[in-house]
Amino acid sequence: MDEEHAGQQSSDRIEKEVLLKAPVSRVWRALTDYQEFGEWFRVNLDGPFIAGQKTSGKILHPGYEHLRLEVDVERLEPESYFSYHWHPYAVDQLVDYSHEEPTLVEFSLSAQEGGTLLRVVESGFERIPASRRDEAYRMNSGGWAGQMDNIGRYLDSALA
Repeated sequence: MDEEHAGQQSSDRIEKEVLLKAPVSRVWRALTDYQEFGEWFRVNLDGPFIAGQKTSGKILHPGYEHLRLEVDVERLEPESYFSYHWHPYAVDQLVDYSHEEPTLVEFSLSAQEGGTLLRVVESGFERIPASRRDEAYRMNSGGWAGQMDNIGRYLDSALA
């Protein structure tokens, strides 16, 4: 897997991309099939990704098993674009994050020689309360770098 965790950074958006050695159709399935997504993202989702609907599930990542992930699926454009809203780094069980505006997570896929370029952009951090904005940004920036590694390893093992 050739990886490039590049992208412009600002205080409002995180951008990461990775070149995956798999065809677009395979990357799309790993990204949008909720069970495959759960394998590499480390979450046990309750149901599929459907535009206009929410899905949630138990986080399986070590140290975060007490939390649930909830996403509100915005759009699914087959083999090219997938987006959802969520509350970034919502890790304090004593805090009600529902009053905050969620960020938007966008995945874009494009065929490249030798595989698929997967790009993730998370935007809207400037609308998060200042008291937790910097930490949410920092944690998600590192988190997305890790998730790009995770999907690459997942696809490499699936193709082996």
